[in-house]
Amino acid sequence: MPCSAFGADKTLDLNLVNQTSVPLSEYFSFFEDSNKTLTLTDIQTPEISERFELNNNSGNYLNFHYTSSAYWLRLPLKNSSDKPSAWMLEITYPLLANVELYQPNERGGYQIIHTGYSVPLSQRPYKNRFFVLPISIPAYANQQVYLRIETPNAMLIPATLWQQNAFCGHERTDNIIQALYFGMAIAMILYNLLIFTVLRDFNYLLYVIFSCFSAFSIIFYTGLSNELFPWSDSTFVTKIGVSVTTAWAFVGFLLFMRRMLNTSITVPKLDQLLKLSITINIALPFLLIFLFQNVIRYRSIIILVTSILILIVSLICATKRQRSAYFFLAAFLFLFVAVIIAALNPLSTLSPSITNIETAIQFGSALEMLLLAFALADRYKTLRQEKEDAQQLLVETLKSSEQLLEMRVAERTAELQIANSKLETLSMTDSLTGIANRRRFDEILKSEWFRAERQHQSLTLAMLDVDWFKKYNDYYGHQHGEECLQNVAKILTAHVCRASDLIARYGGEEFAFIIPATDGSKAFQLAQKICNDFKMLALPHETSTFGYVTVSIGIATVIPRKNLSPEILIKNADTALYQAKEQGRNRVICTSVDIGK
Repeated sequence: MPCSAFGADKTLDLNLVNQTSVPLSEYFSFFEDSNKTLTLTDIQTPEISERFELNNNSGNYLNFHYTSSAYWLRLPLKNSSDKPSAWMLEITYPLLANVELYQPNERGGYQIIHTGYSVPLSQRPYKNRFFVLPISIPAYANQQVYLRIETPNAMLIPATLWQQNAFCGHERTDNIIQALYFGMAIAMILYNLLIFTVLRDFNYLLYVIFSCFSAFSIIFYTGLSNELFPWSDSTFVTKIGVSVTTAWAFVGFLLFMRRMLNTSITVPKLDQLLKLSITINIALPFLLIFLFQNVIRYRSIIILVTSILILIVSLICATKRQRSAYFFLAAFLFLFVAVIIAALNPLSTLSPSITNIETAIQFGSALEMLLLAFALADRYKTLRQEKEDAQQLLVETLKSSEQLLEMRVAERTAELQIANSKLETLSMTDSLTGIANRRRFDEILKSEWFRAERQHQSLTLAMLDVDWFKKYNDYYGHQHGEECLQNVAKILTAHVCRASDLIARYGGEEFAFIIPATDGSKAFQLAQKICNDFKMLALPHETSTFGYVTVSIGIATVIPRKNLSPEILIKNADTALYQAKEQGRNRVICTSVDIGK
């Protein structure tokens, strides 16, 4: 073959290399086989050899972006020493489907070595997460080594030539780094899964889901899938593995973010975009399965837009002084830069001179997992502190209430049930009148009955009914009827106001009030004052004999004994109320309970 065909190629003299590894991008010349039909013989013809283009880019890898073509790479190598030179050619991008190495052999032909993710790990020339090809150059030899590469994924070709001994050390270091990353990831996942099983906090489960898919995404992106999972030798699984796991990692992260930052309230408009992004990332894997070639080109754009959206939401929430947003911002910032670079590279937006993207992504992922775990821990600490503060406030409130009750009623210092009853105020209050309901009445009557029995004191119960209330309700309407009942409650509250007294709505238009340590005569005077207040209020009642709203009150007084029950007091008060109605209403009837012998 004429030397002029390669006159412009830059030859790498291996004998003059004074370092353990050499990036090869500047030594490659390339040719695009758009029909993917050319053979090595075709490539070596003068017509095509002259059409090889030099790589004038100073980057550390070749970047042909998304393409349906196959690419031929030519690498001129020279060994000016008197000994054979053995090297390892490493291509550190695991998403290349087919890689073929053509190297001259001793018989004047070419030895072909096949690798790429379409070749099972067990059949590759060197078992490594990347594509490693052994190259041997005889003494005083000049050789043209060819590579043919084809892939449906982005075609990035970071190639490095390693001395054999140095590559072994590099491989050990790389294995240690991978072990550290995945060891940390597994530890974080298991730890937070354990916390979830204990606390049942859904945020921890979302964190575990996000971390798992992030780890799987790194496994596929770094080429470890073929080493860790035998089933991933499948070409189809490897082809879509990174895209699928990345999309679902974003789904887990976005769901986790929405709950932790409460975006539906904090940033409601951006929250709608987060929901849209979740939907797109859920659908993306299914689209890739059926429409891979049409969708794969947009995957990088989806990653780019989703990452920017996450960063914007974190920034806005941080400006609103959301504590968790600081962790999200710190956790995602470094990973954001690495992911953006990785997403833009196949789109030819950035210069391909940026190196160690994989390491940066792994470091960013580890940092993100760690800081988000801190965010969860901080959230748990905050919630626990808020709970402790609330409990402390409740204790102080109860103590204050207890002291107040001791000042008012010295004999009730041992009964802390009143303090606890404040916690049940809503369930013990009538919603219309704001006074105690029937449930509260039954509770207090029973409690006061036993107290009066212990102290041998009298206990008085009064039952009050609004006269002709049904007619009032029918005539004036339900709204006025409710206002009437509220006025009854106000008048009762104005007169029955001791700390030990209780006013309750017994049912419908019927009210009751309990007045401990009060005899019948005092109770009668109190009831008369209540009737007089209704007369002074003069609330119109056209269907009443009196022309205004009146009430009838029945009073019963008893000194409780062991052979009696509170029901006898209710029965006698109700009987007295019936007598008041029978005698013309708008009056008070007082009776004492007959307790027998």
